[in-house]
Amino acid sequence: MSAAAERQHRSVLLPEAVQALVTRDDGIYVDGTFGRGGHARALLQRLGPAGRLVAFDKDPEAVAAAAQIVDARFSICHASFGDMAHELAALGIAQVTGVLLDLGVSSPQIDNPERGFSFRFDAPLDMRMDTTRGETAAEFLQRADQRQIEEVIREHGEERFAFQIAKALVARREGGLPVRSTGELAALVARAVKTREPGQDPATRTFQALRIHVNAELEALQQGLSAALALLAPQGRLVVISFHSLEDRIVKTFIARESRDEVDRRAKMAPPRDMRLRAIARIKPGAEEVAANPRARSAVLRVAERTAVLS
Repeated sequence: MSAAAERQHRSVLLPEAVQALVTRDDGIYVDGTFGRGGHARALLQRLGPAGRLVAFDKDPEAVAAAAQIVDARFSICHASFGDMAHELAALGIAQVTGVLLDLGVSSPQIDNPERGFSFRFDAPLDMRMDTTRGETAAEFLQRADQRQIEEVIREHGEERFAFQIAKALVARREGGLPVRSTGELAALVARAVKTREPGQDPATRTFQALRIHVNAELEALQQGLSAALALLAPQGRLVVISFHSLEDRIVKTFIARESRDEVDRRAKMAPPRDMRLRAIARIKPGAEEVAANPRARSAVLRVAERTAVLS
């Protein structure tokens, strides 16, 4: 990776994530979101000759960037981390020592106008992390009814003006001018949103919502967490970095649920299901990291460990 690329893409909570994840240098680890390889390279530096790292990414550009790593201990899968169980089984891996999930969108994706993730550039409204398949954001807005659009913007963007935005989008479409670019969407949202949060563009929440929906990010997160739990060896670590409240709520709830004994109230005589995770830490970036990388300001790192009991 070039020096310019390194400046553009700074891995958030890098030393903290690596320190929390690597408990043994001969283990098998999963990097669920390769991105541009910041965490992966740091992990490889910590692993010994017998260690192994399997990375995942849906983005073909990220997979291409991973080809720059020439290391027999490393491999990359062009797939969502939600499919890690299937992909690892194909590699003959049934159990791993640690799983890292660095959620959200990477700096190169945001900063590339052609990807359509950012309202800072006027570009086709794509937003797909995997550009080889699936529906673009523009295609979703072209086919969805007002209720569907409103639900996506409200639930995934926590946008209180979701109704007004959805209504404006459908009215424009019915007038023969469907939104097809990031600039058109940002301008429409700016007109529909009556009050603005200090320091935040009015389109921020809508862009987040459409990106999450187009990439099924929350569904993939639920699948990835369940897959990680099933794959982790005793004392194996789950490390997740989230960047907004929807993601962090899912991670927090999952760890809390799996960190307690569960009694089946329908079968009172049955023994409780033993806890399967132990919550270890919640870490936020320090002031120095936030000052150097403003995108780190909302990050939350959660760490949990697989218990010795495999139920």
